[in-house]
Amino acid sequence: MNETMLDTIETIKRVLAEVRRNPELAAAMTPDTDIINDIGLDSLQMITFILSLEDAFSLEIDFEEFDFDHLASIRRLGDYIAARMAVEHV
Repeated sequence: MNETMLDTIETIKRVLAEVRRNPELAAAMTPDTDIINDIGLDSLQMITFILSLEDAFSLEIDFEEFDFDHLASIRRLGDYIAARMAVEHV
């Protein structure tokens, strides 16, 4: 895993911990943590999480292509974000 992806994963973990208001949560997560089943965000937290990701990465998430599969793990979400950043910052 390259350094950019590691930074992306750390940012996702930080945002998740902030949304859950649990600073210790970031240290407990791995790249394979399932955002839906392991973190268990409610609907309001999920919206806050997505909006916070957009702010953290200065990108717009395209809800036409965004899928719950992207939330299967922090790594998968990181891959999605990396792809979006490549498209938006060209």
